[in-house]
Amino acid sequence: MKFTNNNNMKAKFFMVLLAASIFAAGCGSSSQTGAHEGEHEGEHEELPPNTVEMNDAQIASAGIALGSMEQKMLSTELKVNGLVNVSPQNLVSISAIMGGYIKSTGLVQGSPVSKGQVIAIIENPEFIELQQNYLESKSKLEFAEAEFNRQKELYNENVNSAKTYQNALAEYKSIQSTVFALEQKLRMIGINAKNLDVEKITGSVPIHSPISGYVKTVNVNVGKYVNATDVIVEIVNTANLTLELTLFEKDIDKVKIGQKISFNIPNHPENIMTADIYQVGKSINSDKTIKVYATVGKENKNLLPGMYINASIDTHKESVSALPDEAVLSFDDKNYIFVFYEKKPEGDKVVTLYKLIEVKKGVSEGGYTEVILPKDVKLPESKIVIKGAYNLLSAMKNAGDMAC
Repeated sequence: MKFTNNNNMKAKFFMVLLAASIFAAGCGSSSQTGAHEGEHEGEHEELPPNTVEMNDAQIASAGIALGSMEQKMLSTELKVNGLVNVSPQNLVSISAIMGGYIKSTGLVQGSPVSKGQVIAIIENPEFIELQQNYLESKSKLEFAEAEFNRQKELYNENVNSAKTYQNALAEYKSIQSTVFALEQKLRMIGINAKNLDVEKITGSVPIHSPISGYVKTVNVNVGKYVNATDVIVEIVNTANLTLELTLFEKDIDKVKIGQKISFNIPNHPENIMTADIYQVGKSINSDKTIKVYATVGKENKNLLPGMYINASIDTHKESVSALPDEAVLSFDDKNYIFVFYEKKPEGDKVVTLYKLIEVKKGVSEGGYTEVILPKDVKLPESKIVIKGAYNLLSAMKNAGDMAC
């Protein structure tokens, strides 16, 4: 017989064996008892299938108590695992647009950063050349614009040829595009071209943080040369973390957008946090799982991207027929309960019969388990064994049908 390992099953199994030895010592099988009383072999009444009988002394020793099915508001909790994640807009990898040498930086991993804060200063002689080219092109543009306007006026007065006018226009447009392109390059490296003049040319530029948050990684030090593709620092905004949960395919119909999630970090199970589902995956992975995403309700500075979490999804709460957990037995991959069957005289004693009924288990919460009865079974009030059920199982399975 195989017992499931739940509700402290190991301790219960030990108690079952202990109870079996007590019952076996205090009472024999039906055939043995009949022989002791002088009855003919086989004269003792056969018990119905899946039934166990006990006398009053055994009932007291086993702690048998009867009760009724109760209506309980139980929530269906789906237990899942996942990772703390961050949305792409809240995780920023910062690089140097043109590369250069790190002149200064004061950041270390975990440092708080504000939006717009200077995180490093980078130095490169090409910055000087770029500013020089811009100022020179800007001066040429002023001359080209004046020449274009002059040629346009002469062309309108039929003084010069169309070719001369068109050459002036082409030159003006060409220099104009060069100036605009240089402005954009300067803007990308952090220099405002509109405020640039000869006295303000510099070989170093600051790199600013585009978001507020915390430094996740630092990949540079003072004096190091970084290429345009190198990541200098990574900054994460922990105020907007998300959860990436992994569900099995069979459970996907139980979740939907908007449902609440309770979760904790394995090392701190007492610190319960909440989240809300905002996205359910639309494709099944090769291992028959699907991803579900949730936004964390409140910022927690101890919660960091990459952490593993244990989560419970509250799928719904409804009134169900339930019994105390200890009343529901699990063995051989099936679930059962015991119910009072009848009392009957046996010799000079009265014995009580209890019958084993197969049921289905639903949700469990707060010490109660939902019990789903077979369609053709109706239970009388106050006739369900709610305490000592495992001792009855022991008497039936290990000590045989008792007759005392």
